[in-house]
Amino acid sequence: MCLGIPGQIVAITDEARMMAMADVSGVKREVSYAPVLTGDPADLVGQYALIHVGFAMALIDEDEAAKTLEALRDLGEAQEELEAMARTEEALQ
Repeated sequence: MCLGIPGQIVAITDEARMMAMADVSGVKREVSYAPVLTGDPADLVGQYALIHVGFAMALIDEDEAAKTLEALRDLGEAQEELEAMARTEEALQ
């Protein structure tokens, strides 16, 4: 099953490549913000997005992000995705 996991964009890391750092429940991951860019990339910092396979696919508000993450945790599916992201993060270090 493919899931979009809510995450907060915390920094623009490479404007030329349209990459940003996102925080997904404490796990930081670099993602492409190209699909959600409509103006100045700096305006994305602090916003929440649904993240899937390294792309910010849609902007959502903080309340929707919290509710979605809670629902996914309840289903037990988010944990698997978060663990996979954490393993990737460890492998990259």
